[in-house]
Amino acid sequence: MGFLDALLGNAAEVDKSEVAEELAPILADTEQIDRVYKLIRDMYVFTNKRLLLIDKQGMTGRKVEYHSIPYRAITQFKVETAGHFDMDAELQIWISGSAEPIKKELKKNTAVGIQRSLANWMFN
Repeated sequence: MGFLDALLGNAAEVDKSEVAEELAPILADTEQIDRVYKLIRDMYVFTNKRLLLIDKQGMTGRKVEYHSIPYRAITQFKVETAGHFDMDAELQIWISGSAEPIKKELKKNTAVGIQRSLANWMFN
């Protein structure tokens, strides 16, 4: 992932082994990482149990918000892919009990992978 992409707000897929040690303390005993998308310090983590949205806050990133969404709670999702002149795509996820979707900007190349991950785990 390029630094310019991160500054522009684009998430890019990273190798799950790069974050496995960092995430190990918060994963369930039988939980395994499937895919990881990273935006500077924030991450979208797809495991075999849930989608984890990780928001590192502040200058040091010591304060971290973990938003855990079980796949069964996701009622629908929408991916708007980038056009020829667009640099980014948009992901929207609706969670049962919430009227407004969660919205995330994605790197042009990651939209298909994220859509595949959501479909695989939601309909599993």
